[in-house]
Amino acid sequence: MSSVVSSANSPKRKFPLEHTRNIGIAAHIDAGKTTTTERILYYTGVVHKIGEVHHGAAVTDWMEQERERGITITSAAISCEWTNASGDYADLKHRINIIDTPGHVDFTAEVERSLRVLDGAVAVFCAVAGVQPQSETVWRQMDKYHVPRIAFVNKMDRTGADFLAAVETMRTRLKANAHPLYLPIGAEEGFKGLIDLISEEAIVYDESDISGVKFDSLPIPAEQAEAVAKHRESLIAALADFDETVADKYLGGETLSVDELRRAVRKATIGLGFVGVIPGSAFKNKGVQRVLECVVNYLPSPLDLPPMRGENERGEPVEIVADDNRPVAGLAFKLMADSFVGKLVFFRIYSGTLSKGAALYNPRTGKTERISRLLMMKANARDDIETAFAGDICAIVGVRDVVTGDTIRSADFDVRLEPPTFPEPVISMSIEPKTSADQERMSTGLQRLAEEDPTFLVKTNEETGQTLIAGMGELHLEIIRDRLFREFKVSAESGRPQIAYRETITGSSQAEGKFIRQSGGRGQYGHAMIRLEPQEAGKGIEVVNAVVGGAIPKEFIKPTIDGIYEAANNGVIAGYPVVDFKVTLYDGSFHDVDSSEMAFKMAGIFALKEAMKLAKPVLLEPIMKVEIETPDEYQGDIMGDLNRRRGQIQSMTPKIGFCVVSAHVPLVEMFGYSTDVRSLSKGRASYSMTPSHFEPVPTNIVNTIVETTERVPART
Repeated sequence: MSSVVSSANSPKRKFPLEHTRNIGIAAHIDAGKTTTTERILYYTGVVHKIGEVHHGAAVTDWMEQERERGITITSAAISCEWTNASGDYADLKHRINIIDTPGHVDFTAEVERSLRVLDGAVAVFCAVAGVQPQSETVWRQMDKYHVPRIAFVNKMDRTGADFLAAVETMRTRLKANAHPLYLPIGAEEGFKGLIDLISEEAIVYDESDISGVKFDSLPIPAEQAEAVAKHRESLIAALADFDETVADKYLGGETLSVDELRRAVRKATIGLGFVGVIPGSAFKNKGVQRVLECVVNYLPSPLDLPPMRGENERGEPVEIVADDNRPVAGLAFKLMADSFVGKLVFFRIYSGTLSKGAALYNPRTGKTERISRLLMMKANARDDIETAFAGDICAIVGVRDVVTGDTIRSADFDVRLEPPTFPEPVISMSIEPKTSADQERMSTGLQRLAEEDPTFLVKTNEETGQTLIAGMGELHLEIIRDRLFREFKVSAESGRPQIAYRETITGSSQAEGKFIRQSGGRGQYGHAMIRLEPQEAGKGIEVVNAVVGGAIPKEFIKPTIDGIYEAANNGVIAGYPVVDFKVTLYDGSFHDVDSSEMAFKMAGIFALKEAMKLAKPVLLEPIMKVEIETPDEYQGDIMGDLNRRRGQIQSMTPKIGFCVVSAHVPLVEMFGYSTDVRSLSKGRASYSMTPSHFEPVPTNIVNTIVETTERVPART
């Protein structure tokens, strides 16, 4: 099967499209993504010494802030080569392009844009905790972009590790059709190998070889024979839903070959209906080679997926087929400022062959950009290449006016790809330079950082003149501030973080807006009448034109609607953006001479402001889903503290020796929580926090918020 090379391949390719895998490593913070990536790089020969996250030596955690904190902040791309020992692809070398993504919720945009351009993913879970809050967020992002995935249950060497319990949390919390492909031999300190449910052999690691390279293939241990038979039966039954050959033989009581089962797993995985699960311990160097084999055997190549869909300038659908011989089309999914080469644009090529010096067209700007250099990235290192092909992830140098989400293509290929979407910032703070020299450097630095990060916004408060920066959380803004100091040599003072509140309405109303000015010459006249009603949470803003009979001339409808949208940027309670409402523009009047676009835009603004005052406006605050893992003896103190923070306890899940408390808590009450939770538990509890939803602010708190908080600018 794998020896046949498609005609879509250029003869210049080193690795055929069939042997190319673009994958992401994604999970909750501290599940072991970066450690897993480091082991992959070691086993594929990219590095010859294993880098440890806790030593600050991980290849993909190259930023100073990442090495100091032991977390991933920016997604790092790196390529490696792997030759499978078994399966349809045995003895064939594959190129695996890997993106190691952050796990902290503040940097979820890095995961979002990475998954937008990847063909497959490895979701990493902790064998002790199972599915955690950010695991759910990442899983939803994979679902959004239809990314086939396998799962790696890491940390099988940890006290409390339970592989089957972790798989069960995937089924219950993620609604995943998850089934083990391997069973662990032992757990915790006794974890020593894996049993392959497909080939029915045991892989036992040589404990004298700490690198994990040496292992023995042995018969299945007698004490696990019954469990292997049970889970293999369950696996085959699950695969029968996706493969007729498996179904016929399974129902007929016939024996299925190893190759038939592997092909069925591949088909079901690529079809998004099945998730194979592998146990292991990246830190102890056990199981990572099996993950690599599953990446090659079960995750798709660019040819296995449906053609990428875009639109032409007329809005008609266009398919982009993975083929080296077609015109170039790809997506710029990440920007990075590099001190040596300037602006690096990370680029996923969906079709065509891109060579150094080529000129590509950007339909957003209508400009042609010339590619001066092509790079294959290895975290923050890079190799110059002459040509990149369909399916490749590379970096390009020389393009100027490019932002995240831009389509870059051949001039004769009319297509535009859908860019990734990003969440709204939930927190902001003011930042002031200490000197006039710092002012200039700060402006340059903030502009570059905002180009890199779509969830980081910069705006000047028109009332106070302060520079406001907005992001996804305290850590996000702390990293931005730290990068300003280290990379751009800016000394600056920052204000207390502020919350990105929203406003909405709870009732319906009707109102009119009039803008009439007479100053001797030609005047201004605009008059609009609207109905305002609430929409369900998350529905957004809808404006309907119901004007009949020419009450408002056609040329003034759009300015009126523009005015309504502009007015929604500043609500009537505290000036925060207004969300989730429907406006029907149903009537108005005009003057033959004095009416203008500007007058009707102002009429739209006045109409919405007046209608909002009558529609029972409320202030909304961001609510966070908080999950705390605490030893049993501190459970009462933790819950009492959450209640003081206006938290609503959602669930308490007891585990051996500790308890997992899940709650919804207003973001404003969570400032400084990391210090408080350590104090309450003597450093033994840990927590994670993800955005959940918005809720109305209690009436007794609204006035305090209006008086004391700075206004956060609307996203533009």
